[in-house]
Amino acid sequence: MTTTPVSPESPVSQSLISTLPGHYYTDPEIFRQEQERLFESMWFCAVRSADLDKPGAFRTVQVGRESVIVSRNRKGELRAFLNICRHRGARLCTEESGEVKRSLQCPYHAWTYDLDGKLIAAPNLTKMPDVDRTTYGLVTVALREWLGYAWVCLADEPPSFEESVIGAAVERLGDAASIERYRTEDLALGRRITYDVKANWKLIVENFMECYHCATIHPELTEVLPEFADGYAAQYYVGHGAEFGDGIKGFTVDGSEGFAKLPEVADDQDRRYYAITVKPTVFINLVPDHVILHRMFPLAEDRTVVECDWLYAPEVVESGADVSKSVELFHRVNAQDFEACERTQPAMASRAYRDGGVLVPTEHHIGIFHSWLTEHLGGVHA
Repeated sequence: MTTTPVSPESPVSQSLISTLPGHYYTDPEIFRQEQERLFESMWFCAVRSADLDKPGAFRTVQVGRESVIVSRNRKGELRAFLNICRHRGARLCTEESGEVKRSLQCPYHAWTYDLDGKLIAAPNLTKMPDVDRTTYGLVTVALREWLGYAWVCLADEPPSFEESVIGAAVERLGDAASIERYRTEDLALGRRITYDVKANWKLIVENFMECYHCATIHPELTEVLPEFADGYAAQYYVGHGAEFGDGIKGFTVDGSEGFAKLPEVADDQDRRYYAITVKPTVFINLVPDHVILHRMFPLAEDRTVVECDWLYAPEVVESGADVSKSVELFHRVNAQDFEACERTQPAMASRAYRDGGVLVPTEHHIGIFHSWLTEHLGGVHA
């Protein structure tokens, strides 16, 4: 595995560098720009593929300003569409999830679509022979599957999935094989917890990227991963995974033994934790015996829903094994982090934060995220 391009001991030109100004976290217009230029233009991790386990199963998700239906067709393939009837614009599916037998029907005027999005029926449709049933089918959304999840993109010309999504893992780990060894697509869902966080999505990203706060608010995590107490996040180095402490047997809330190492995880990945940020809204956490994946759904400038999945070897879940100790560790981390973000959000509107705050050297990599953001927003709000 590749290591090093950046070292926290490398000389820096200055200890403190500026953050984004406070209005980036409170301005509805900036959030609208983010919806348009990020969430509606980039690949967005929408649904766990296995949640749609049979033809006709569907889930609706909010992607930027759009509601998107992800469903499984009669051939067992996942498809995604805008959740809008082509007749008069009514929302087609009003439930968050469900299952239909053969078609999706608008509850307003009963226009009906098959599971590939084609218009197949409507009142008096046979008397309108000039209506092209494909042209007036549902608007298709691009979809790719990776790590066992359906990723969607609303852009007319989506960016390269290999570069923008898989590339994030390669940039962090040094190669694609390092994440492929966890075979996340073959794992089973052990637990899912949804958090409704009263904070801007960027505060959550920034928090996840750094560990300057770890010694302050994460006693359980720093017990398992002692190097985090020094303030250096695992993401600071390419290819580096934080090592379990002496006497720690597993990635659990009390350091007790977890489960057997996933079969293809390399020996040099054992007893290590790797964190990956896939911009804009996904966190991937890799440990030897399970994977934790966060999906963020930014709903307003001050509200973000985070769905967190704990994934284990199928035999662990099928056996009914107790996963509570491993779930509890990162659930506590999540709760501690989200409380910190909620405590920070009100200050973003303060005159004290009008020009922003500062990043210390172990947080300088957050500045790269800020540069990425302002570049995608066109620098219009700098």
